Amino acid sequence: MAEKLFPTRARIHEIIFEADTPAGKAFDVALMVFIILSVVAVMLESTSAIADRYGPWLRTFEWVITGLFTVEYLLRLYCVGNPFRYARSFFGIVDLLAILPSYLSIFIPGAQSLLVIRALRLLRVFRVLKLARFVGEASELTAALRASARKIIVFLGAVLTIVVIVGSMMYLIEGEANGFTSIPVSIYWAIVTMTTVGYGDVAPHTALGKILASAIMILGYGIIAVPTGIVSVELAGVTRKKITTQACPECGAGSHDRDAVHCKYCGAKI
Repeated sequence: MAEKLFPTRARIHEIIFEADTPAGKAFDVALMVFIILSVVAVMLESTSAIADRYGPWLRTFEWVITGLFTVEYLLRLYCVGNPFRYARSFFGIVDLLAILPSYLSIFIPGAQSLLVIRALRLLRVFRVLKLARFVGEASELTAALRASARKIIVFLGAVLTIVVIVGSMMYLIEGEANGFTSIPVSIYWAIVTMTTVGYGDVAPHTALGKILASAIMILGYGIIAVPTGIVSVELAGVTRKKITTQACPECGAGSHDRDAVHCKYCGAKI
């Protein structure tokens, strides 16, 4: 599987990065359990009643988990052929952010609350459960979003132009007496109204203002459907490929085609 690695490193790589072996799957399932427990502990510690009674226990547990995750992160760097490439990858950055807040909390009180970012590591569940088809679907969705990016940017530019015009008009119609104290506040109202959020903190009072508000509400329903249509068209044209759960022994990247011989990211043999 990984001829370039020493036997010990190859074995560690198989356990940590692969989900096709009993040991690898057991490791990943255990990792998921610890991630969930850690996130729950951080949430519980934010509750005053629980923190007052069990705070020391929760903090001790959190440091134990942080220690385990630190060792795991170092082992991931150790067992790949190119640790710097893995460290710069998406999961490499997430793994680092999962342990960094605990150490920052030594210098910045309260930083440990950021540990909820560990929930991002649960994205590994797709590999753990061998749901490679879902990884493939995610790749297709990403490709569709990239293909739609320019169209969506143009669309958002048009929407921004509309809310600026409508906000300015509403400022002239309603004025400060009715809560539209400035053009930025009026633009904020236009965005809230067009997106159908409707906080209600600012609302028109004049008949002309209500007519304009009604028009932008109806327009909002039509605008919401546009990005969905753009992405749907691009998604329909994406070529479907079969994806494997195998990770590259050199950089740790996954999502390779089933018939791939070399990593599509670094070129190493897989």
